[in-house]
Amino acid sequence: MLTTVLNYAVFWLFQQAWQGRHVLFANLLTCLIATAFAYVTNKVFVFHSPAWHPGFVLREALAFLSGRLFSFGIEEAGLYVAAYVLRLDRFSLWGLDGTMLSKIVVSFLAVLVFWSAFLSTSSPEAFF
Repeated sequence: MLTTVLNYAVFWLFQQAWQGRHVLFANLLTCLIATAFAYVTNKVFVFHSPAWHPGFVLREALAFLSGRLFSFGIEEAGLYVAAYVLRLDRFSLWGLDGTMLSKIVVSFLAVLVFWSAFLSTSSPEAFF
């Protein structure tokens, strides 16, 4: 939940600072920041992993990042279509411009596609 809030807040800040330009670069930076935050918070608070040896952290972080790359690719593709093909930045709803709304919708779709793919390839025992 905190990672999602951070993701949207940082993206919004980049959009404000760059006046809606550089949407894909803003999303890249946002995802890097949110992924780093998610890795550290999950490591410390969820998995209680005490190991901070550089080799171990690198392997662990790369495994964590590989799971995020798929959803990042979907987000980038969706934002490209929304911002540069459909030009949704011209519209607004509830005080949010079309690019920010697109970011929210696309990120939910990316998570949905990721989990659908994961669930369809995983055995039921993986969850129990």
